[in-house]
Amino acid sequence: MTTSPVEISKKNGKVGNRDLLVVQDLVKYFPVRGGLLQRVKDWVKAVDQVSFTVKEGETLGLVGESGCGKTTVGRALLRLIEPTSGKVDFDGVDVLSLKGKELKAMRRNMQIIFQDPYASLDPRIPVGESIKEGLNIHNIGTRREREDVVQDVLRKVGLEDYHARRYPHEFSGGQRQRIGIARALALQPKFIVADEPVSALDVSIQSQVLNILKDLQGEFHLTYLFIAHNLSVVEHISDRVAVMYLGKVVEITTRDQLFANPLHPYTKALMSAIPIPNPTLKRERIILQGDVPSPLNPPAGCRFHPRCPIAIDACSLEVPPLVEVAPGHEVACIRVNQG
Repeated sequence: MTTSPVEISKKNGKVGNRDLLVVQDLVKYFPVRGGLLQRVKDWVKAVDQVSFTVKEGETLGLVGESGCGKTTVGRALLRLIEPTSGKVDFDGVDVLSLKGKELKAMRRNMQIIFQDPYASLDPRIPVGESIKEGLNIHNIGTRREREDVVQDVLRKVGLEDYHARRYPHEFSGGQRQRIGIARALALQPKFIVADEPVSALDVSIQSQVLNILKDLQGEFHLTYLFIAHNLSVVEHISDRVAVMYLGKVVEITTRDQLFANPLHPYTKALMSAIPIPNPTLKRERIILQGDVPSPLNPPAGCRFHPRCPIAIDACSLEVPPLVEVAPGHEVACIRVNQG
């Protein structure tokens, strides 16, 4: 197993046996419009029948190349964008069927940490007001109690009380991401989508932010969907990992199993790209041929088959389902499933 320069604490909340989040056949297509009347001419198939579960207290890492649909999955779960179809059950409730006050109440338990902390903060108001906004919307507590919550969550993420009166431009990138975490934490949610929360930060700052996320998970028994493309970070923070390619999940298993024995050819290619922090060691690099196909017109059959080094004729005809090939290890690959 590779070593990462990102050193984070191993403190973790206890992972329960209950599925807190169940996603079944989630689909999100974006319309492509054109012509004088802006009619729909085609569809971008950003997420296509994605299914997975997240257990209570668990961190599920969601990885893949840029443009594979990771962020779209996270936002569709929270209905920040409306899914085209599918089913999302959170804590026994069908999220996609909720409307009005019921949806508003559910959102207290499902929060998000955005990738770009500066773009997600209003530059015109102090950060304390941004953190307090969710409390105001849900009418939680008195004014004094809301101020106390803001100060408490700022301390939880390593900032001071006086920081609440400052504006976003007065903070560094790492501090702004801490503010994003504090804002997500203010409503005391059960589930947080962390959308590449450390990708824009220096390695030393990454470790601090990841430590905060792990400590908060242990303290508040949080459940994370951790979206990332840095496999070294995913290796250290995740309990299980789901690998996406062009809108589909191609492999799901535990973190240890994935890094010890990746089975899907795309996962193997990703693993071969992880740098080894030892100049005397070399890893055989798997170079994929060709470019990632467009989600506007994805290949028939297995979406990875045009670039797959072990593809056979059947790969262009059949869409491989996720099949459990070992306890807790699911793979969507005809060759792997055939043994």
